[in-house]
Amino acid sequence: MNIIEVDGNGLDLEKIILVVRKGLKVEITKEAREGIRESRKIIEKIVEEKKVVYGVTTGFGKFADVSISNKDCKSLQKNLIFSHACGTGNLLSQEIVRGVMLLRINALCKGYSGISEETLDTLVNMLNKGVHPCIPEKGSLGASGDLAPLSHMVLPMLGEGEAEFNGKIMPGKEAMERAGIPTIDLTYKEGLALINGTQVMTAIGAITLYDAIDICKISDIAASLSLEALRGIKDAYDERIHSVRPYSGQISTADNVLRLVKGSTYVTSQGELRVQDAYTLRCVPQVHGATKDAINYVKEKVLIEINSVTDNPIVTKEGHVISGGNFHGQPMALAFDFMGIALAEVANISERRLERLINYQLNDLPAFLVKNGGLNSGFMITQYAAASLVSENKILAHPASVDSIPSSANQEDHVSMGTIAARKSKEILENVRRVLATEIMAACQALDFREGFVLGEGTQEAYNVVRESIDFIEEDKIMYKELDKCTNILKDRSIIEAVEKKVRINI
Repeated sequence: MNIIEVDGNGLDLEKIILVVRKGLKVEITKEAREGIRESRKIIEKIVEEKKVVYGVTTGFGKFADVSISNKDCKSLQKNLIFSHACGTGNLLSQEIVRGVMLLRINALCKGYSGISEETLDTLVNMLNKGVHPCIPEKGSLGASGDLAPLSHMVLPMLGEGEAEFNGKIMPGKEAMERAGIPTIDLTYKEGLALINGTQVMTAIGAITLYDAIDICKISDIAASLSLEALRGIKDAYDERIHSVRPYSGQISTADNVLRLVKGSTYVTSQGELRVQDAYTLRCVPQVHGATKDAINYVKEKVLIEINSVTDNPIVTKEGHVISGGNFHGQPMALAFDFMGIALAEVANISERRLERLINYQLNDLPAFLVKNGGLNSGFMITQYAAASLVSENKILAHPASVDSIPSSANQEDHVSMGTIAARKSKEILENVRRVLATEIMAACQALDFREGFVLGEGTQEAYNVVRESIDFIEEDKIMYKELDKCTNILKDRSIIEAVEKKVRINI
């Protein structure tokens, strides 16, 4: 599959990743083009008949009651983009920008926005040829859509702003010229159609969600390795416990761990070494499972959003133009806040397992998992660094969606802050990945202090991947370099791919 067909209805997480990370090109379907043309005809008829319609022949926001003459309607759309392009902060990454462009294309393909084929094809050509607008990450309230960042997306289409092309940032006009894409003049409603939507928050959140699914799998691998390293009790994962509290995430986690450690002689049975384990080992199904249930909830909402019409006004198939509020990001704001909270809990419990691995008072292993302690500090400060990330996550997990600041002279008097929620969830995920990498590296170190045991079917594969990149630490090394290696094998999915050749991990 070298081309992703876009029709406004069939986009999913896997297709998004193929476009944003693998560089696949997109193509609008014939059926979608018919709908786009019909929608455009309705807008042109409105202008011809000089009807008063929001965003077509009127101003925007509080200026909705200001009529605009036909001769000024084109200037209206250009002015909209120029005035709204006032974002700030670091630039969104290339993959997020590609996600923004893809999601906006998909929404416009539904044929409810009144955009012209020429304008939409310009955006498609930019995506396919790698002209990536420079979009600052801050400046959206997440209602009336992601107005500021999406305006930055549009600027290069007009020969303005900046864009990245072939790895270099340059003026938007130059990037378009180098790519051989003509710039355009916006006409009736097109500026509004391009920027009135939730595509920035949804792109950030959808890509984070894709990675969060991997984090759920990695968390079970990490917990299984720690369970073996600490000679934990497998009885707590017995299906009979979880069937009487039948949350799907809890059941799948318990099942995953049992299959990952199948055949292991490290794990123990109830009463063999101890009667009970601490919660961070015993309650893995309940904690990891709750996160999985949350992630699946978010996935359900994201799949709706990426295939929805989120601009305003809506041009119906019957020829009506209706002003509403589909641009409001509240569904995504709540979902991405929930995702951030759920991910933060994965790091919370992982860091506590890390503490159990390195704290000699809580196990029968050498202090801080190192020989010649005192001369060497071993994994002492890895927990320190992990704890700082966990603490940071607690601050980031404060929900953005509970805030609202009125804007546009109180016409837009409730906003979602959904883009902030999405950005925070992404940052939380990066922290979680590092904490899990630290736990996995420490668990492998701990396992090497024990002799005469056999790892489980899945954990053996995970251990092998770690040891291909990271040696047992005999004496202190520059630790961040080792942790970076471990983080990378989580990020590039090599640990998941190796394990899933033997054991399928379900969420």
